[in-house]
Amino acid sequence: MTARIHPQAVIDASARIGDGCVIGPFAVIGAGVEIGDHSRIGAHAVIEGPSRLGVHNHVFQFASIGTAPQDLGYRGEFTELHVGSHNTIREFVTINRGTVKGGGITRIGNHNLLMAYCHVAHDCCIGDQVVMANAATLAGHVSVEDHAILGGLSAVHQYARVGAHAILGGGTMAPLDIPPYMMAAGNHASLHGINVRGLARRGISRETIVQIKRAYRLLFRSGQRLEDAMDEVRRRGLSAPEIAYLLEFIRSSKRGITRP
Repeated sequence: MTARIHPQAVIDASARIGDGCVIGPFAVIGAGVEIGDHSRIGAHAVIEGPSRLGVHNHVFQFASIGTAPQDLGYRGEFTELHVGSHNTIREFVTINRGTVKGGGITRIGNHNLLMAYCHVAHDCCIGDQVVMANAATLAGHVSVEDHAILGGLSAVHQYARVGAHAILGGGTMAPLDIPPYMMAAGNHASLHGINVRGLARRGISRETIVQIKRAYRLLFRSGQRLEDAMDEVRRRGLSAPEIAYLLEFIRSSKRGITRP
């Protein structure tokens, strides 16, 4: 099986195109780009290198992938973009490579949906099965963990984190870390309870969801200092692995935690 490449596509001689790929007209594939098998690259899309894309990715028309970071300190150093497999990257999405000071690599996992006009800045790390709705924006060095959902026109401040299974409402401005399993909305963001429906859809047991609710009330509704509330969660015997992950996420926060 060979790739189907439109005669009006522009592909650097060093680029590696996998079997079964389809490259549309006027697409530009630069030096140092690797595209895995059975991927589709739409018309007028631009992919610059060094960038590595896995298999079965679909990059729609006019997307701009693997471009240099929008960082005033960038001086043309060797940095990369790594994209996993089975991702859908819609029209006008922009994804930048990393910077040396940020580790050199922007990373995107598997089975993610980035809707039109989303932006992923340098040194970001996106997990698996993340949804970024239209025009959601990540500043540099942002981490978005598995199964998170970012509503349209939302934005996450540089170095902030969005925990697993969290959901940001449309237009949310998030300057601080969003804890896992939580719903957040507003400018600036505040917490609005637990993402119960999302957790249930992903097979989290009712008993675990109840523990997460109890932990939420202790952490954010009890009036205690956050450190004391975390100790209280442990004393209450809330022992699900998800609780341990929640407490570790809070403990390791550098920017601070979004609260109700």
